[in-house]
Amino acid sequence: MIDIKKAKRIVFKFGTNVLRGDDGSISLSRIYSFIEDISKLHKQGKEIIIVTSGAVGLGANKVNVDTTGDVILKQACAAIGQTTLMSIYEHGFDKYKITCAQILLTEEDFTQRVKYLSLSNVLNRLLELKIIPIINQNDTVSTTELEEARGVLEVCFSDNDKLSALVASKLEADLLVIMSDIDGLFDDNPKENPNAKRIPLVEEVTPEIESMGQEASKGGRGGMKTKLEAAKVVTRSGGHVIIANGKTPNIVTKIFKEDDIGTIFLPTEKLSGKKRWVGYATSISGKVKVNAGAKKALIEKDASLLSIGVLDIEGEFQKGDVVTILDENGNEFAKGMVNYGSFDCRKIIGVHSDEIAKILGHKNYDAIITRDNIVIL
Repeated sequence: MIDIKKAKRIVFKFGTNVLRGDDGSISLSRIYSFIEDISKLHKQGKEIIIVTSGAVGLGANKVNVDTTGDVILKQACAAIGQTTLMSIYEHGFDKYKITCAQILLTEEDFTQRVKYLSLSNVLNRLLELKIIPIINQNDTVSTTELEEARGVLEVCFSDNDKLSALVASKLEADLLVIMSDIDGLFDDNPKENPNAKRIPLVEEVTPEIESMGQEASKGGRGGMKTKLEAAKVVTRSGGHVIIANGKTPNIVTKIFKEDDIGTIFLPTEKLSGKKRWVGYATSISGKVKVNAGAKKALIEKDASLLSIGVLDIEGEFQKGDVVTILDENGNEFAKGMVNYGSFDCRKIIGVHSDEIAKILGHKNYDAIITRDNIVIL
């Protein structure tokens, strides 16, 4: 079994259902237990980042409203609850003479590469200063749900599971610990099937593993499905992931003392920083459908995507945007950063590269997407 105790840079993700008690209100005793155990790790010289949910729930409880289905009310409750959430963490860590910093993020902080790189610099500097960043999605100004309503194809994150994965990936963390309300990944839903068996180790997040994902429980935005997606991002970035039960007493200490806790996911590869951004950290506004020959070349030969292999273009995008790449059956198998906008791409569908200049009046690239900007999913 992997020695988790050697992890130096660790991201902890706490979800709404872990931070609240059975009555739906915030569980201060559980949060302070997390803080106490994390403080011990921090004193050992480990670099800690926390991604936390809870602002919307805290705000809704404070003003006694139901935010279900009301995006604007949810954003308002996030504004109300965020100050309370941060004050809890600040008060808790202050007792151990540890300084924490609040960072609220939106999709644009990842989609715009300049902001993405700047975020990395700030987080690394905070860690150098031995400060614990407390990160949350900025629900008050986030446009995720509004964009989904307008038909944007895919936003880079819509929950804190994926956000924690993007943070862990960008910072090249050794370990992401996702605190759930069950004991890890099971071969069936343990809340419905008492004979479901926990899977202690996952060597790769395969389609079979992904099929075990369950949807979100009441009160949470993510679910096992989003946690598996997060695990896939981090393990492809060279990190380990643990999904464990955050309601287990002293769970943080147990993770770093015992082997058989939760489900651990092993790293499978280490994508370059740019490919991690292309594959996972930016929003998608277009689709490119390719023929079987092009798909084979991309997967087996690490080739660029040429216009002759393109069958269809969907959505509107500009040069430098990231699109999803589909096969003939409409299945996504890759993502890539395009060299031409959708207007030009539609003009050169199915043509040979030699004809691009004649059709467009210019040719900056032979390929619609060059191989260095393609990530096979």
